[in-house]
Amino acid sequence: MSVRIAIPEPSVDTAYNQRSLPPYLAALHGAGAMASLIPLHERPDRVAKLLATAHGVLLPGSRFDVDPQRYGQEPIAACGPADSARTAVDELLLQDAFNLHKPILGICHGTQTLNVWRNGSLIQDLPSQHGTGVNHSPGREVVEAHPVALTEGSHLAAIAAWLGEDPGNEPVNSSHHQAIARIGDNLRVAARSPGDQVIEAVELDARDHFVLAVQWHPERTYTSSAFSRAIFASFVEAASRWQPRRIEESISTR
Repeated sequence: MSVRIAIPEPSVDTAYNQRSLPPYLAALHGAGAMASLIPLHERPDRVAKLLATAHGVLLPGSRFDVDPQRYGQEPIAACGPADSARTAVDELLLQDAFNLHKPILGICHGTQTLNVWRNGSLIQDLPSQHGTGVNHSPGREVVEAHPVALTEGSHLAAIAAWLGEDPGNEPVNSSHHQAIARIGDNLRVAARSPGDQVIEAVELDARDHFVLAVQWHPERTYTSSAFSRAIFASFVEAASRWQPRRIEESISTR
């Protein structure tokens, strides 16, 4: 059986998509999955048909920010514009995945939108609201921007241990100016930046539902980092084991 992963177009910006989407598709392919691309301007009924064939959901990064009004705040000057089309598709994908317990992997913007969808909030701008000297946006070409400390007992810590890597000093790239503030419902911290305690990853607190979201970009380092490859492999492996779940059995997870 081919493992199919639903992934939305990253944004309404075509040039950004052309640059950012290929690494996600290549990482999924390298991990043994097929990508099912969800156009942002597709009708909801068509999105539902595409999701019916998907075994998991990947929420990628975006050049836009999450609308602060979604978590009860007014935007500050440093907060960028939102992408309403991406938001609408993300919500359809998240609802489907949580209703049916499909595995989810969130990356950067995908991590932030997952947290907000689960009733969490964000730091709108790290430099102005949480400035502590750690550069979270040094540029796309910087492979090791800063370390992350993985939470003991987390899925990420288990991956690092399996690889024989130091869970307290895992180097990652970084390309974001927003981050998680208040943790969303039933999520738990899986990693922090030790230099400023910014949350770098979250997981769903549920043994039977794989939901992992990281603030960095493992798709960009898939070929050079065993840790990045293991993140995708773990996600695709969970998707390969997914079986449909009756909606009424999982209402309590939302």
